[in-house]
Parts: sequence; structure tokens; C-alpha cells
Amino acid sequence: MKSSFDKYLEAQLKDPEFAARFERAGEAWDVALQIAALRNEAGLSQKDLAKLLKISQQQISRLESPGYEGHSLSTLRRVAKVLHARVRVTFEPEQKVAGMRVAETAATYREKRTFSRGARQKS
Repeated sequence: MKSSFDKYLEAQLKDPEFAARFERAGEAWDVALQIAALRNEAGLSQKDLAKLLKISQQQISRLESPGYEGHSLSTLRRVAKVLHARVRVTFEPEQKVAGMRVAETAATYREKRTFSRGARQKS
């Protein structure tokens, strides 16, 4: 049996603008929860993490706030490094189209390449 909130949310999600805002909020919530969880696993307070990053405790609080959407990739990388994690950003198609492929295989990062007289070779 659905609760009254579930019924309300279901009705609201039929509005495309609300649905888009709701999804964006979920993404921000995920980032906030992951930062807080990693910090807690490391046994650090917000103040401790702030000291390590040389930023204010208020900035850590903002990063861990579900409503905050101003995360920069460089800041997330700094946080991840201190917490012994890595940042991974993925793009997903909004809708799957039959027969359409975004990429054949996963991209290889940091692959060294050498160049000899105009010819490209993988090392």
C-alpha cells in the first residue's frame, strides 16, 4: 500500500520540470552522502578534513549538504585524495535508443603513447 507521500511524489513526478529538479537533487544528495561517508570512515570530523584541505569547516559542511550543487571537479579531487579515494564522473544517455551505442569499449586513461616521425604507436 502506498503512503500519502508516495502518492503525492508520484503525482509530482509527472511534471517534467519537477522530475528534472528531483533528479538533480538526487545527484547532489549522492555526492554529499559519499563525501560524508568517506570522511566518517577515515575517522575525521568536518573540522579535521577542513584542516587537511586548508579550507574552512563551513566549506566542508557545504560540500556535504544535499542541496549544494556547486561542487567543482578540482575540489572533489582534492577531497578524494585526502580521503584516499578517487573521483569518477559518468555520463549516461537520457534515453536508450535501440541500436545506438555511445562507445564500443571503455576508454583507457593515462595510456602512454610514443611518436616517431609522424607515426603513432602505442607503447
